[in-house]
Amino acid sequence: MPDKVSALYHQPLPEELFVRLGQALAGKRVQVFFRADDIGKMDEEFIRMMELFGRYAMPLCLAVVPEWMSRERWQAMDRFSTADPLWCWHQHGYAHLNYQSQGKKNEFGDVRPAEAVRRDLERGREHLAAILGKAFCPVFTPPWNRCSSVTLQLLQELGFKAVSRSRGVQPQAELPDLYVNVDLHTGKEANPAAATERLVSDWDQGIAQGRLGIMLHHQRMNERSFAFLEKLFQILQSREGVVFCTFRELL
Repeated sequence: MPDKVSALYHQPLPEELFVRLGQALAGKRVQVFFRADDIGKMDEEFIRMMELFGRYAMPLCLAVVPEWMSRERWQAMDRFSTADPLWCWHQHGYAHLNYQSQGKKNEFGDVRPAEAVRRDLERGREHLAAILGKAFCPVFTPPWNRCSSVTLQLLQELGFKAVSRSRGVQPQAELPDLYVNVDLHTGKEANPAAATERLVSDWDQGIAQGRLGIMLHHQRMNERSFAFLEKLFQILQSREGVVFCTFRELL
């Protein structure tokens, strides 16, 4: 089992898990959005993820790394009808590089001068706007879900409409933070039981807040990951109180 796959998917998922997730939604009105990070390369997992979302007509916010996206790759992605409002294409950092010499990874952290941060934000946005055209949504997801206060200020100055990080991350932003609060693929738990309990806890807290922001990393998905995601679609679509959206609707 590759290390990059969450412990949640190291063994068959128990039916009781799906029962618990479904029961938590009973009688609740909840907004739901999915955010897929690290978009730019047309690999097998990406294609499979897009086909699954398309088959269920499930909206998806796609965080595109500017340095990974070319006109040729964008043209190839049009097999999924890239202009379809089902998809919300937005900016994910610039090159997805870590500039921290110690501590947690960060592309837009305090160690970088403001001029360098502004340059990468601007050229990343210009690059995506030129390639994606009207499909580009001016929302910024920082790699690893963290960035500096200077970055947040510059995003506002540059006309970004929102940032999307993880729930509770600091520093606080004046821009709307369309945060994710359920992580399906990058949890660090050592065993399936711990990963399952963390998932259920995050799920319950998100429902209590009235919004589930579900983060995906297709490169970390195995067969059980895809089976889980499809089952999750079925549970969500069977509940009358669930409203599906992208960043466009949330803004």
